[in-house]
Amino acid sequence: MSETVTTPVVRPTAAAPALGGLGLFTVLLAAALPLVDFFIVNVALPTIGADLHAGEAVLELVVAGYGVAYAVLLVLGGRLGDLFGRRRLFLGGMAAFGLTSLACGLAPGAWSLVAARIAQGASAAAMLPQVLATIQAATSGGRRARAMSLYGATAGLSMVAGQILGGVLVAADIAGTGWRAVFLVNVPVVLAGLALAVRLVPETRSQHPEPVDGPGTVLLAVSLLTLLAPLTEGRAAGWPLWTWLSLAAFPVAAAAFWIVERRADAAGRTPLVPPSLLGLVSLRRGLVLMLPFSIGFSGFMFVIALALQQGARLGPVPAGLALAPMAVTFLFVSLAGPRLIARYGTRVVTAGAGIQAVGVLLIVLAAWRDWPHLGFGSLLPGAAVAGAGQALQLPNVFRIVMSEVPPARAGVGSGVMVTTQQSALALGVATLGTLFLTLVPRVGMRDALVTALLVQLAGVVLTGLLSLRLPRTVG
Repeated sequence: MSETVTTPVVRPTAAAPALGGLGLFTVLLAAALPLVDFFIVNVALPTIGADLHAGEAVLELVVAGYGVAYAVLLVLGGRLGDLFGRRRLFLGGMAAFGLTSLACGLAPGAWSLVAARIAQGASAAAMLPQVLATIQAATSGGRRARAMSLYGATAGLSMVAGQILGGVLVAADIAGTGWRAVFLVNVPVVLAGLALAVRLVPETRSQHPEPVDGPGTVLLAVSLLTLLAPLTEGRAAGWPLWTWLSLAAFPVAAAAFWIVERRADAAGRTPLVPPSLLGLVSLRRGLVLMLPFSIGFSGFMFVIALALQQGARLGPVPAGLALAPMAVTFLFVSLAGPRLIARYGTRVVTAGAGIQAVGVLLIVLAAWRDWPHLGFGSLLPGAAVAGAGQALQLPNVFRIVMSEVPPARAGVGSGVMVTTQQSALALGVATLGTLFLTLVPRVGMRDALVTALLVQLAGVVLTGLLSLRLPRTVG
């Protein structure tokens, strides 16, 4: 008597969509655009002010309006990508970024430029979270690690390259466009990106899409606005009553946001920022570390642009190119990041903070010794060393933060991470920029620059200390 053995039927599962090499290039190109545009205006602000007859407060809004809209809407952009499809949001956000860049470049006046910049920040918030979420959902293993490292390298390089590119474009005055070229240059890049993305970026979405958290979205927006708006506009506006009331409202709004999110999580709903996601050690500690790093980075870029143009009397091109050594060393050192992390773990980040601290000290010494004859030669050693240190930190921290986030929550995780980074970038311009501009009339440009750099140095030291709490290995 023979037994009949039944073999269970194994149903084939759909393979996860794959992100190829050219597709990765396409999403990294999109990741570069918003960060380039955050910094590209730093060296163009004096020309914009002269051309549009704009005062200091309005010019700060050109920077702050973009940064605040971008930061406020990033988490929502990530959630919408999970819900409606990341490729769809990516394409829509990129197209909107191109249109709003065109509006910035054609703006007839200062306030229309501010409005276009706010819209540009909102479109960037729809596009950028889809980049990290797509990488997380459409790659795995070593390919994901390399892609995350390349994303971090792209982000860091974009921030430096944006300032250099801004100076070159303003000075080139292409077809008489002047400062407008810093925005119009985005249009052909976006058109090329869209043509590539339609064919090469796979569609991914959460298998269990979650509805938008309305109360959480509103409270997060209120929290960020009550903090960033007064800090960015307060000094230029003379610190009127609304700035102090807004700052007083920030802790209340932040506490209300956290309470609402915890209650939604406990009730089985999906909050905008799930507290359970912050339970991931690598994500939580990586985000805390990202704050002082990004505050110092953006504050430095803003302050050095003003000091070189208004104090050292350099033109837009020399002011931008003075930071070229930082970009070059960042690029080459960041390429070694994945191998270094695999061999030495997260202590690479600690070493990076130490190297950056040496670079900032060299810049402080150059500013103290050579002022007002500060330029490419004076800044070269410090900028090169600082760039190498930053390259060991930023790309690796991005990878660490996302290492434990499940693909189903990739949109939420990337939105939280980029919101933290963008809020810190805006805070850096507001805090270090305000400190520098407040000190200039009292102690002079050189001492104000040195003071701002020493504050940044303290942030670098804090980053190094916080890096000691990171998990030793990265998944």
